[in-house]
Amino acid sequence: MAKTSSIEKNNRRRRMADQQAPKRKRLKALASDMKKSPEERFAANLKLAEMPRNGSKVRIRNRCEITGRPRGNYRKLKMCRNQLRELASQGRIPGMTKSSW
Repeated sequence: MAKTSSIEKNNRRRRMADQQAPKRKRLKALASDMKKSPEERFAANLKLAEMPRNGSKVRIRNRCEITGRPRGNYRKLKMCRNQLRELASQGRIPGMTKSSW
């Protein structure tokens, strides 16, 4: 089980990234638009740099929804490999069985 503080920190980053996504998208589009003047693009880059870093999607860490484990996660299931194996062995995941040959 991961530390509760690291799980909460990651959740804060998710909320902040969702909240600031439209503004970031607008500023990035303005900064990369070659039809705008260099001064306008530079000003957009400065505003983007002033925004909190935790508002960026890149800062979000994929964690297991059950344990908070940061490594060995399946993105589609939002679950780490250990929990996936445990739940599959218990028969709690439909269509998944323990293989034997």
